[in-house]
Amino acid sequence: MKATQYYYEIAKKHDISLTQMSLSFVNSRPFVTSNIIGASKLSQLKENIESINIDLSEEVLSEIEKIHNKIPNPAP
Repeated sequence: MKATQYYYEIAKKHDISLTQMSLSFVNSRPFVTSNIIGASKLSQLKENIESINIDLSEEVLSEIEKIHNKIPNPAP
């Protein structure tokens, strides 16, 4: 839960949704060829699809990396 809160704070600080930040991060990884999204409402699907238009800045990526270094396995 702590890692999720940290990631949420990054997203909020940069005025993007946690969902869009997460999906955009996954999409930015060079080894990822597809991304599985999940939505039970049309609004969620729209938010997921719109994540393709989010380009994370170096600042955001750096902040994400700091959290990952601090909590590398948030769900042991």
